[in-house]
Amino acid sequence: MSQIEIIDITKIYSIDSLNINAVDNVSLRVEKGEFLSIVGHSGSGKTTLISIIGGIIRPSSGKILFDGTDIFSFNDEKLSGYRSEKIGFMFQFSSLLPILTAKENVLLPCLFSPAKRSDNEKKAIEYLNMVGLSDKINAYSSHLSGGQQRRVAIARALMNDPEVILADEPTGDLDEKTEADIMKFFKIMNEERDITFIMVTHNTELARQTKRQLKMSNGSIKEL
Repeated sequence: MSQIEIIDITKIYSIDSLNINAVDNVSLRVEKGEFLSIVGHSGSGKTTLISIIGGIIRPSSGKILFDGTDIFSFNDEKLSGYRSEKIGFMFQFSSLLPILTAKENVLLPCLFSPAKRSDNEKKAIEYLNMVGLSDKINAYSSHLSGGQQRRVAIARALMNDPEVILADEPTGDLDEKTEADIMKFFKIMNEERDITFIMVTHNTELARQTKRQLKMSNGSIKEL
């Protein structure tokens, strides 16, 4: 059984009198521990697809099976649990709160965690160290560079020990060195912790570094 099975997923947006198929009858299997990339131009449906996989957007039709269960058969509470416990999100923009420090931003997913705050803080510091921000733990996010903010967002996405990371253009606005550092970190997390990575990017050179590449165009997907 695949970790994620996408079955005939379609997402239609209605704009004025037009229907737009953002995702058009997509089917795909993702095995546990895979590292795959989805490439395509803006508007090809990449972000919509991973938002559906993550349970953020409901499809117009089709199913997303996670460990054999359709996530959209869950009630709102259980679907929220899926998003917070199984999935780590890395959005195109870091979306950090400027009035919080790097550590406080990383701790946000733990607001309702049953774990002790001291344990969560220790974990947050560990992840910030791992992404190379040991000297920025107490720096306010508004004082961090774009690359540093992206690293904080990566640490935040890992705080709940997700089984799957959904990364939407995770290196889109970064310099080559920072991009290389982040990809190296992703590979370590993938190989050593068996975290599944699904990365959306328009950068074909970046995609070639992943174990499996797919391409989206006009809402459809194919293997490269």
